[in-house]
Amino acid sequence: MSDDVLPHPATGRPFPSPVPPGTGWPGDPATAATPVARTAAQVRRGARGVALGELDARVSVCRACPRLVRWREDVAETKRASYADEPYWGRPIPGFGSATPSILVVGLAPAANGANRTGRVFTGDRSGDWLFASLHRVGLATQGTSVHAADGLELVDTRVVATVRCAPPQNRPTTTERDTCSPWIEAELGLLAEHVRVVVALGGYGWDATLRAYAGLGWSAARPKPRFGHGVEATLEGDGRSVTLLGCYHPSQQNTFTGRLTEPMLDSVLARAAGYSDHAS
Repeated sequence: MSDDVLPHPATGRPFPSPVPPGTGWPGDPATAATPVARTAAQVRRGARGVALGELDARVSVCRACPRLVRWREDVAETKRASYADEPYWGRPIPGFGSATPSILVVGLAPAANGANRTGRVFTGDRSGDWLFASLHRVGLATQGTSVHAADGLELVDTRVVATVRCAPPQNRPTTTERDTCSPWIEAELGLLAEHVRVVVALGGYGWDATLRAYAGLGWSAARPKPRFGHGVEATLEGDGRSVTLLGCYHPSQQNTFTGRLTEPMLDSVLARAAGYSDHAS
């Protein structure tokens, strides 16, 4: 077997890095016929008027940001040494979880050797270990580990999405990249709006992205603009409905290693979300 065609850790099937659509990677929503957006205008057009499954598929093949495409694919080809015997997904990351969630968790972007490797948001890195373990403790995930896309993890009444769908260098997308990607999350929120009652924003980036996306859908928040903070709460209103926005420090290694975010702090916010959604553990 050549160095660039390696077996998936769950299925044992050989996959190249990056993984082409329609080759059977676990959870891949795309096919070889899925339309590929290559410009910001094509992202805007491609995000409109499609069902959630098709939106996920179009997200997963997007190539609209040249710097991000180069980075995610370079990482997938070179690989971290500890994952040298695994293929890398190397594509954008769609949302994961319930298609009718009352709880939405919004993060920043995939990790280069986490979701960019496994193909599932927050899977295969320490941030994901923290997030899914906490979701499990409060009754919103069927297991507390998140290893690869075929590990059997399911979310309960919950969906997790990233604001920017490709892994960015230094975990810092540019403003242009953020804006180019924004139609994907705005369309996803529009499709989920009738179900979502609580949004947990991980970090200030997720907080601001959630406010922008709901504003793009015509929703409003209190003025002045609600400021992010851990445990901070705001109400968003639109379409005759309201959504509670909860702030939570991002479970990044910087926050968890320094103690800025602890397990009880994370559990407290997610348990509040479960309670507000009538899905208490």
